[in-house]
Amino acid sequence: MLIEMVIDGVEMPEDGTAGDPVAELLLRVADGDQRAFAELYDLLSSRVFGLILRVLVNRSQSEEVLQEVFLEIWQSAGRFAPNKGQGRTWVLTIAHRRAVDRVRSSQSSTDRDIRVGTRDVVVAHDSVAEQVELSIDGDRVVAALGTLPESQREALVLSYFGGYSQSEIAVLTQVPLGTIKTRMRDGLSRLRSVMGVTA
Repeated sequence: MLIEMVIDGVEMPEDGTAGDPVAELLLRVADGDQRAFAELYDLLSSRVFGLILRVLVNRSQSEEVLQEVFLEIWQSAGRFAPNKGQGRTWVLTIAHRRAVDRVRSSQSSTDRDIRVGTRDVVVAHDSVAEQVELSIDGDRVVAALGTLPESQREALVLSYFGGYSQSEIAVLTQVPLGTIKTRMRDGLSRLRSVMGVTA
């Protein structure tokens, strides 16, 4: 049960979940509430699956990773801190990490099979070089995202990893659209600077 306080006649959760239904569900899941977990799954599974599918492309692997993501949420919901960000962002971050881990694992497995000669795979040199370059760039982007203020990082994660429009992000985060646009512009500018990219 959430501890609540009353401000000007309006009940407000003391845990920072005001206006964030996903955060409220995560806190209930952390207490072992199976009904809250089912509600959370119904609320986010299609969005999480879409994000995973964009990373993996393979539908069956994406379905497996979706199950892994929600298992991790069930097991680690107690680590969610509502005062550090939105619940939806926390869930989408887990999903993105799991999807990237699956890509790396699949690539490692393929590389290992090629090395020991268990597969007869013909891979174009340029394709391998491109995959390595994309992997390195992806790691740099994740590291660079970590340098951004939470508000900018949240807007960019919801947009680029979650697939939300700026208007949807404004509604989700309960922040004016103009502020979201500014956060995204400033965040992208800072990312370019951190990564040494010139426009």
